[in-house]
Amino acid sequence: MEIIWLGHSCFRIRGKEATIVSDPFDRTLGYPVKKLTANIVTVSHPHPQHSFLEDVAGSPKVISRPGEYEIANVFINGIATFHDADGGEHRGKNTVYLVQIEEVSICHLGDLGHVPTAEQIEQMSDTDILMVPVGGGATIGAAAAVEIISLLQPKLVIPMHFKTEVVKMDLEPLEHFLKEMGLKEVVTQPKLNISKSALPADTSVVVLDYH
Repeated sequence: MEIIWLGHSCFRIRGKEATIVSDPFDRTLGYPVKKLTANIVTVSHPHPQHSFLEDVAGSPKVISRPGEYEIANVFINGIATFHDADGGEHRGKNTVYLVQIEEVSICHLGDLGHVPTAEQIEQMSDTDILMVPVGGGATIGAAAAVEIISLLQPKLVIPMHFKTEVVKMDLEPLEHFLKEMGLKEVVTQPKLNISKSALPADTSVVVLDYH
């Protein structure tokens, strides 16, 4: 299975039987927009920087709300959460997706704005790979991200939704999260090729390059 980060909260997960795109974005972010083909698209919330479907070909099944889904031997559990720490009062709802593909469980937190409840953590408890926002602003920041990591104890952590040289939003840089994790330096990589047997024993951080 191959995981590529396209920028912000958007990933392409390509397995043997299906390709998933998460939170596709429009051109307002500053990241290059690429034509993608997918069987499945997950949308955490209806914002054009997370739900831009026009550049995704292949007539994909679009999942944009909580629930359980099975498509092309991919099992997806959409978990209802909020975009802020006040029950969605300010920014509305957010859907976290737990995706099981080729025996690997990938949890994409979307624009999560709070530390999940004990019940929500239980629903995410089988996470192998955690895609977590770390840039603050409209989502959790570095400290809350580290707290969630300690609760879920995933094998791999992929940070997303942070300040880069092209992002025009007011977000914290990746370095704040790395410092919270006690990491001085992490080598970025263009993609992640992973299988169940290749997952590390202890939690590791993988930083992907959108280029």
